[in-house]
Amino acid sequence: MHEPNSPASSDDSVLIRLEVLQASTSSADPNLVSKHVEQLLRSRRLKYSNECIPFAAEDGDFLSKHVVSISIVDTETDQEAPQGTHLLFWQVQLEIHVFQLSEEGPADDDEPEDDVSTYRDWLLPALDFHSLWDSLIYEGDIKSRLLQYASTAILFGEREVDPSLVSFNRTVLLHGPPGTGKTTLCKALAHKLTVRFSHRFARGQLIEVNAHSLFSKWFSESGKLVSRLFAKITELVEEEDSLVCVLLDEVESLTRARSAAVSGSEPADAIRAVNALLTQLDALKAHPNVLVLTTSNITGAIDLAFVDRADIKAYVGPPGIQARYEILRSCLAELQRVGVLSSSAPAPPLYTTAMQTSMACMAGEDGRSEGEMAAGRSLLRAAEACEGFSGRMLRKLPFLAHAGAAANRKSQELDCEAFAQRLTQAAQQETSDRGCMDG
Repeated sequence: MHEPNSPASSDDSVLIRLEVLQASTSSADPNLVSKHVEQLLRSRRLKYSNECIPFAAEDGDFLSKHVVSISIVDTETDQEAPQGTHLLFWQVQLEIHVFQLSEEGPADDDEPEDDVSTYRDWLLPALDFHSLWDSLIYEGDIKSRLLQYASTAILFGEREVDPSLVSFNRTVLLHGPPGTGKTTLCKALAHKLTVRFSHRFARGQLIEVNAHSLFSKWFSESGKLVSRLFAKITELVEEEDSLVCVLLDEVESLTRARSAAVSGSEPADAIRAVNALLTQLDALKAHPNVLVLTTSNITGAIDLAFVDRADIKAYVGPPGIQARYEILRSCLAELQRVGVLSSSAPAPPLYTTAMQTSMACMAGEDGRSEGEMAAGRSLLRAAEACEGFSGRMLRKLPFLAHAGAAANRKSQELDCEAFAQRLTQAAQQETSDRGCMDG
């Protein structure tokens, strides 16, 4: 795997990370791919923003044959360079990550209990997760916070920091209401880390544990299920060139099982299984190439013994106005891309610009056309109408808005401004339907 470029000597350089997706049919050395990408960039100005870098056959047969895409991601700088600033090659410090996607899909437990698998196993980076990271939009810094945490956990493991002196468990707990993207964020993080640390780990694996399946209806079988599961995980983490992420969804189910056992409504086998699971999680922290990612929808039900083990306990709540606007804007961009909405019509601008235009209501103040500003104002009203909606519901709303307009023969010819108005109507309908359910 490619070793990221060494840090530039100038303190004024801007760090730009690039992710280079190598074709699945390519057998080229990733280091050679990286050199060709670097050569391509020497003749170009780089834009300080997250974007794809176009290249064509005239840029060389090698890139056309071996590379699918080149993307600038997670740009960092110590300077106050605004997004969109153009930089010359000598002004940047490049960190290039070359990777290939696994197209195998998930593999289920080959020895399920009562035909219910205890885990699913993905090879990373996975085609299934390739676009997840960018699709998740939050107003806070949770994505960068998790990325920095994981980077530190891997670094401390590599440097063999004594955990009895500097304590860390390599365990993350994401909690919050349903539909906010906690599980998706865990999967996206595992994928992202495998790409980011491709110079350190030859491969990655995600083990998604079905916590409910660990509690067998047969007395004394639950402990065996836990032991078999972690025997599999231990076998994986013993391969030091593999990054293993263990995803434990709805971790509060552990508490329920143990509480029920204490009250006598469940056999003592359940509490032994939970204790065994916690013990096995403790044993995993001795391995520098493993991370445990967990989620919970019911914070009050999480076992305190587990909470104490989590290094980060991050709340993932419903998106605020900025995140709602950007989620809906990304949906409109996708509908324009595939031709459901008019691709020639003005698209809404970024949220900050939309806020300015919603107050100024004048074209040309920031270089935007009246059409773009009108689309932005309409989308902002739609985002305001979606107060309290989860990210899952927001991404479903464009479908419902289009379905509601199906009676109109010209519904597929709508522009972004008109469709944003239909989003507002769909949001109001959803709010009304929820009110009826609440009685």
